[in-house]
Amino acid sequence: MTFSYLRKTGIALLCCVASLTASAQTKSNFKSWAQTPPMGWNSWDAYGPTVTEAEVKANADYMAANMKNLGWQYIVVDIRWFVENDKAGGYNQTDPIYVMDEYGRYLPSTKRFPSSANGKGFKPLADYMHSKGLKFGIHIMRGVPVKAVNEKLPIKGTNGITADKIYTTAMQCTWLKDNYTVLADKPGAQEYYNSIMELYASWEVDFIKIDDLSRPYHQGEIELIRNAIDLTGRPMVLSTSPGETPIAKADHVKEHANMWRMVDDVWDIWKDLTHLMKVAQPWYSYISPGTWPDCDMIPLGRIAIRGERGKDRMTRLTKEEQYSLMTFFTIFRSPLMFGGDLPSNDAFTQSLLTNKDVLAMHRDGTDVKQLFMENGQLAITSRNSKTGQRYIALFNIGDTGNANVSVNLKDLGLSGKVKVKDLWTGAASTQTDATLSRSIAPHASVLLSISN
Repeated sequence: MTFSYLRKTGIALLCCVASLTASAQTKSNFKSWAQTPPMGWNSWDAYGPTVTEAEVKANADYMAANMKNLGWQYIVVDIRWFVENDKAGGYNQTDPIYVMDEYGRYLPSTKRFPSSANGKGFKPLADYMHSKGLKFGIHIMRGVPVKAVNEKLPIKGTNGITADKIYTTAMQCTWLKDNYTVLADKPGAQEYYNSIMELYASWEVDFIKIDDLSRPYHQGEIELIRNAIDLTGRPMVLSTSPGETPIAKADHVKEHANMWRMVDDVWDIWKDLTHLMKVAQPWYSYISPGTWPDCDMIPLGRIAIRGERGKDRMTRLTKEEQYSLMTFFTIFRSPLMFGGDLPSNDAFTQSLLTNKDVLAMHRDGTDVKQLFMENGQLAITSRNSKTGQRYIALFNIGDTGNANVSVNLKDLGLSGKVKVKDLWTGAASTQTDATLSRSIAPHASVLLSISN
């Protein structure tokens, strides 16, 4: 055994140890990437699988000009940006034209994203976002492309392992057949996820929403993804989708993802919100800096321009229902991903997204707790981590008749004379009664701050 061989082997081992150490350090730090709930825009509710570069930039321009100063920062391109011929209103699954490199990694369609031409990928679009002081995100499906498997494309970073060696047809996504499941214990499986995260890091992606991970819960692939992101050294926020994420996996998901969906898609239907409120009940204790139970996108403003469900419209939720949705999302401290077309916002929609008092509660809240959910009534409280003031959200989730929704101030740690402010209207008052009570119409809510 020569000195040269020993020297080379030693260097290789040191490099391996250094890489693993860097990965471990990154993994331990990933929760610092989203200390407050991420806030941004996602293309899905308005544009389905057909959003274009011009539309993405238009929403970014609006956010930069009107919302960035309030904490809104992510612009996320949702599903199937790598398909040339998707159509509005659903998925073109019969004859998709995929854009892919020699390693089976999806690339943006140049028809929809012209700046991605000549192998540039999403780097130019990410550069545009960063020049605006924003952050850029993409959506992908879990798994390895069916096309890569069928064509036995090589996996980057392996010695001859091809895509057909790491897949199974078991648990293939039931609603979109682009990809197969990756067998997490197969040689080449980790390298495949490493290769795509390496690509996204080279594009300077800041946020990755990965679909079909949570229902059912794909623990093996989630671990491969976490490892792959960490290996890049780039802080890319990881969002798993869709729900319902099983509460039995709560401890696992919070150690691997920054945010995870609690439910399937929330649309502009009242029952979607009440279902979310019920499913959210076991998740309150998991609300924590860097790891956020996710209520889904905000289906307000102008949606379904070329979306999946329904025709081009302003949200079907009433104004009171819209207040209730935003009140629940913000006091719960869910990530806020607006689904409507931002340049189409009317004054009311914009007011829901830019209320400074509400956003301060969302940003600085802590100790989020449900006080009760019974008889068509819901009460949630939190505390401002900086000022100590208490917040209380009261909901009438029943369908008929006003409800007197009440809480005892001592349950909020308050007594005596208190100052009360309605965060949506700005109206202020004082009270000395030990019970705080409001008469609330069906589907409506009240959001208050309370302090001595």
